[in-house]
Amino acid sequence: MARRRIDPADGTLALAAWRRDPTGVGRKTLATAVRFTLEELGERAPGNSVEVRVPPFGVTQCIPGPRHTRGTPPNVVETDPATWLALATAGTTWERAMADGAIDASGTRADLGAVLPLFCGA
Repeated sequence: MARRRIDPADGTLALAAWRRDPTGVGRKTLATAVRFTLEELGERAPGNSVEVRVPPFGVTQCIPGPRHTRGTPPNVVETDPATWLALATAGTTWERAMADGAIDASGTRADLGAVLPLFCGA
Protein backbone atom coordinates (compact mmCIF):
# COMPACT_ATOMS: atom_id res chain seq x y z
CA MET A 1 0.00 0.00 0.00
CA ALA A 2 1.39 3.38 -1.00
CA ARG A 3 1.91 6.13 1.53
CA ARG A 4 -0.55 8.99 1.14
CA ARG A 5 0.86 12.31 0.02
CA ILE A 6 -2.39 14.22 0.45
CA ASP A 7 -3.62 14.54 4.00
CA PRO A 8 -7.17 13.09 3.98
CA ALA A 9 -8.52 16.19 5.73
CA ASP A 10 -7.03 18.45 3.04
CA GLY A 11 -8.29 16.12 0.32
CA THR A 12 -11.78 16.07 1.74
CA LEU A 13 -11.85 19.88 1.91
CA ALA A 14 -10.59 20.19 -1.67
CA LEU A 15 -13.16 17.70 -2.90
CA ALA A 16 -15.94 19.55 -1.06
CA ALA A 17 -14.81 22.85 -2.63
CA TRP A 18 -14.84 21.26 -6.09
CA ARG A 19 -18.34 19.86 -5.49
CA ARG A 20 -19.60 23.32 -4.50
CA ASP A 21 -18.13 25.05 -7.58
CA PRO A 22 -16.66 22.63 -10.15
CA THR A 23 -15.80 25.31 -12.71
CA GLY A 24 -14.69 28.02 -10.29
CA VAL A 25 -12.34 26.12 -8.02
CA GLY A 26 -8.69 27.15 -8.16
CA ARG A 27 -5.99 25.07 -9.81
CA LYS A 28 -4.32 24.11 -6.51
CA THR A 29 -7.61 22.94 -5.01
CA LEU A 30 -8.46 21.03 -8.19
CA ALA A 31 -5.05 19.32 -8.14
CA THR A 32 -5.47 18.37 -4.48
CA ALA A 33 -8.95 16.91 -5.12
CA VAL A 34 -7.69 14.86 -8.09
CA ARG A 35 -4.63 13.56 -6.25
CA PHE A 36 -6.66 12.73 -3.16
CA THR A 37 -9.21 10.72 -5.16
CA LEU A 38 -6.46 8.91 -7.08
CA GLU A 39 -4.85 7.95 -3.77
CA GLU A 40 -8.23 6.79 -2.51
CA LEU A 41 -8.67 4.61 -5.60
CA GLY A 42 -5.27 3.05 -4.93
CA GLU A 43 -6.31 2.32 -1.34
CA ARG A 44 -9.68 0.80 -2.24
CA ALA A 45 -8.55 -1.19 -5.28
CA PRO A 46 -4.89 -1.95 -4.58
CA GLY A 47 -2.80 -3.48 -7.31
CA ASN A 48 -0.61 -2.69 -10.26
CA SER A 49 -2.43 -3.94 -13.34
CA VAL A 50 -4.19 -0.69 -14.35
CA GLU A 51 -2.63 2.75 -14.61
CA VAL A 52 -5.07 5.64 -14.16
CA ARG A 53 -3.87 8.97 -15.55
CA VAL A 54 -5.49 12.35 -14.91
CA PRO A 55 -3.19 14.86 -16.58
CA PRO A 56 -1.71 17.16 -15.57
CA PHE A 57 -2.34 16.33 -11.91
CA GLY A 58 -1.69 12.70 -11.20
CA VAL A 59 -1.43 9.02 -11.90
CA THR A 60 -1.96 5.88 -9.85
CA GLN A 61 -1.86 2.16 -10.29
CA CYS A 62 -4.68 -0.04 -9.06
CA ILE A 63 -6.60 -3.30 -9.57
CA PRO A 64 -5.03 -6.66 -8.72
CA GLY A 65 -3.42 -8.58 -11.54
CA PRO A 66 -0.21 -8.85 -13.51
CA ARG A 67 2.31 -6.13 -12.76
CA HIS A 68 4.09 -4.31 -15.56
CA THR A 69 7.60 -3.02 -15.06
CA ARG A 70 8.67 -1.23 -18.25
CA GLY A 71 7.08 0.80 -20.99
CA THR A 72 3.39 1.51 -21.44
CA PRO A 73 1.24 -0.65 -19.18
CA PRO A 74 -1.24 -3.01 -20.87
CA ASN A 75 -4.22 -1.48 -19.06
CA VAL A 76 -4.48 2.31 -19.10
CA VAL A 77 -7.29 4.71 -18.24
CA GLU A 78 -6.89 8.40 -19.01
CA THR A 79 -9.35 11.22 -18.54
CA ASP A 80 -9.51 14.92 -17.71
CA PRO A 81 -9.79 16.24 -14.13
CA ALA A 82 -13.48 17.20 -14.36
CA THR A 83 -14.51 13.79 -15.69
CA TRP A 84 -12.35 11.98 -13.14
CA LEU A 85 -13.85 13.89 -10.22
CA ALA A 86 -17.37 13.35 -11.58
CA LEU A 87 -16.64 9.61 -11.76
CA ALA A 88 -15.16 9.59 -8.26
CA THR A 89 -18.16 11.42 -6.75
CA ALA A 90 -21.10 9.81 -8.57
CA GLY A 91 -21.56 12.84 -10.82
CA THR A 92 -21.46 10.50 -13.81
CA THR A 93 -21.13 6.80 -14.44
CA TRP A 94 -18.35 4.88 -16.13
CA GLU A 95 -20.76 3.86 -18.90
CA ARG A 96 -21.92 7.44 -19.52
CA ALA A 97 -18.38 8.85 -19.59
CA MET A 98 -17.28 6.09 -21.99
CA ALA A 99 -20.28 6.74 -24.24
CA ASP A 100 -19.47 10.47 -24.22
CA GLY A 101 -15.86 9.77 -25.21
CA ALA A 102 -14.57 11.38 -22.01
CA ILE A 103 -12.43 8.37 -21.08
CA ASP A 104 -9.65 6.75 -23.06
CA ALA A 105 -9.41 3.18 -21.74
CA SER A 106 -7.39 0.30 -23.14
CA GLY A 107 -6.76 -3.22 -21.90
CA THR A 108 -8.85 -6.06 -20.58
CA ARG A 109 -8.79 -4.76 -16.98
CA ALA A 110 -9.35 -1.07 -17.76
CA ASP A 111 -13.06 -0.95 -16.85
CA LEU A 112 -13.26 0.87 -13.49
CA GLY A 113 -17.06 0.80 -13.33
CA ALA A 114 -17.01 -1.75 -10.50
CA VAL A 115 -14.83 0.41 -8.22
CA LEU A 116 -16.36 3.83 -8.93
CA PRO A 117 -17.71 6.05 -7.48
CA LEU A 118 -15.43 6.46 -4.51
CA PHE A 119 -17.59 9.05 -2.72
CA CYS A 120 -21.36 9.45 -2.86
CA GLY A 121 -23.69 12.07 -1.48
CA ALA A 122 -23.21 15.78 -0.93
